[in-house]
Amino acid sequence: MSESCAPKSARRRRHLRLGAAVAAAALIPLGIATAASATTGSTSPSIAGLNPDRGTVPAGYHPQQDYLGSQIAKHSAGTKDIVIKPDAVQTPGLDVSGYQGNVDWATVAANGAKFAYVKATENTNYQNPYFSQQYTGSYNAGLKHGAYHFAIPNGPSAVAQADYFVAHGGGWSQDGMTLPPMLDIEYNPYGATCYGLSQSSMVNWIGAFINEVHAKTTRWATIYSNLDWWTQCTGNSGAFTGNNPLFVARYASSPGTLPGGWGFYTFWQFADSGTFPGDQDVFNGDTSRLLALCNG
Repeated sequence: MSESCAPKSARRRRHLRLGAAVAAAALIPLGIATAASATTGSTSPSIAGLNPDRGTVPAGYHPQQDYLGSQIAKHSAGTKDIVIKPDAVQTPGLDVSGYQGNVDWATVAANGAKFAYVKATENTNYQNPYFSQQYTGSYNAGLKHGAYHFAIPNGPSAVAQADYFVAHGGGWSQDGMTLPPMLDIEYNPYGATCYGLSQSSMVNWIGAFINEVHAKTTRWATIYSNLDWWTQCTGNSGAFTGNNPLFVARYASSPGTLPGGWGFYTFWQFADSGTFPGDQDVFNGDTSRLLALCNG
C-alpha cells in the first residue's frame, strides 16, 4: 500500500517510529567503508538520491525520512490521531518529500490545493529522488510550487548547503508559479536538538544560508520552524522578520504565538496528515496574494 493510501493512524505511527534507532550525532566523512557508523562497523547507507562522493553524513543517516516537520511531529505530544482543522479559511496547500513517492497531482488539485512545497535537498549530498515528479507535477496540475532544503547545521557550511540546494532544485523564476526557496530548520534528527551550536552561531548559520540563497536567486528564503525550537536554538531571534516569510509549524487549530517577533505568518503547517498527501498547510491570504508572493 502506498503512503498516501495508508490509513492516517498507520501513517502517524510510522512517523513516530522514523529515526528511533539513530545512534549518534557526530558527523563523519562519506566515502570510507564505515561511514554510517564507525562504532558498529556498518557500511555507508544505500539511499536513493544520496551522492556518496560529497558532503558528510550523521551516523544512521536517513534523509528520505527527514521531511518538513518530521521532527516537529515527534515533539508535538498529544496531537496524534486528532483531526485538526485550521480556525481560518485560507488558501489550502501541502508539502511533500521523497517519503510520499509519486503524487497524484490531478487528484490533489481536484481536492482544492493551490500550492505545494517539495523537498529538494538535504545536507550537500542528498536529492529527493521524486523531486522531478513532485515539483514538475504540481506545476503541471496548476499549483504554485516551491522547493525546500532540510538543514543540517553541524554539517557542511551554510553557504555550501545553500549552493547545493540552489543547484539541485532550489532556484527561482518569475513565472507567476514559483514560490520563494525555503529553509527547513527544526529539531535535529541525529542528536542534540540544536546541533551543538550556540544560539548566536545558529543565527549566524541561518543568516549565511539565506544570504547565499538571496545572492543566487534574488529571493529571500521562506523560513520554516516552530516556536519551541526557534526559542531554544536561536534565543527567539527576530533577525529575519524584515525579509523572510515565516512558515510556522503548529499542529493545532490555531498557529499560536509566533516565533522570533514575526507579526504574522505567511504559511502555517497545521497537521501532518489529512486531505492531501504529506502535511497540511495554508497560505495566509487569497490566491491573488499567493501570486504576488510568487512574483516577489
